[in-house]
Amino acid sequence: MNFSDQGSRLDRRFAELRSKGRAGLVTFVTAGDPDPETAFDILCQLADAGADVIELGMPFSDPMADGPAIQAASQRALANGMTLVKTLDQVRRYRGRDEDTPIILMGYYNPIYHFGVEAFLDSAVEAGVDGLIIVDLPVEEDAELCHPAMARGIHWIRLATPTTDDERLPAVMSNTSGFVYYVSIMGITGTRSADKEVVRQAVVRLKSHTDLPIAVGFGIRTPQQAREIGSVADAVVVGSAIVNIIAKSVDDNGNINDNLAGKVAEFVKELASGVRES
Repeated sequence: MNFSDQGSRLDRRFAELRSKGRAGLVTFVTAGDPDPETAFDILCQLADAGADVIELGMPFSDPMADGPAIQAASQRALANGMTLVKTLDQVRRYRGRDEDTPIILMGYYNPIYHFGVEAFLDSAVEAGVDGLIIVDLPVEEDAELCHPAMARGIHWIRLATPTTDDERLPAVMSNTSGFVYYVSIMGITGTRSADKEVVRQAVVRLKSHTDLPIAVGFGIRTPQQAREIGSVADAVVVGSAIVNIIAKSVDDNGNINDNLAGKVAEFVKELASGVRES
């Protein structure tokens, strides 16, 4: 991978977390939700509120692995004109304010395929994207996007699930970098809660196959849950709970409540406090 002598933003961030002896907080928001400018305001407040890594969802019309909250977020963003080009533009704008916080794009292959893989990766590097999580490309399809992404120094972050057995894990860990995203519960996002002891056992098992940090997501909605999972994982991922705050701040006519970005930031501060106590 083509990283500088100092490593990538993501490598440096996890090294910093290790030196502090704490887990990281990864926050997910959908680009352009509820509208592009409000979404950018939210994005710009996440790191100051305590997010260590930002996952930015690429809106897609058929987000099959996501629950109702994130599906609705994609629909709001698309309805307000958000595109993959505009998502990359938001990353580029963000880099004008923050050169240090890693940004991971998460989504599906279809929009990237239509954009053009080479053009997308060139734009992602230029914009300041640090990694990709593409939920519908299995290891058997690594030549499509994984290999060219890693060749450009973009981390390829793989998902592991409770059904990923020891026979499958070596394949999952191949061509994986940055961190491993452990999906703590089966099913779609935002529907059930993670169990600390089950997660602890899963993290131990994953660490027997990789030296990469393990970030745990799905089913984490409160500062208390973030604290519990942060005590057994290298990072905690919170998405649907943040997206739900955005959804509740938009009325049926699309009007947005005042200070939505501030509300999101306050919740992220609470989550960050929980993680830092873990």
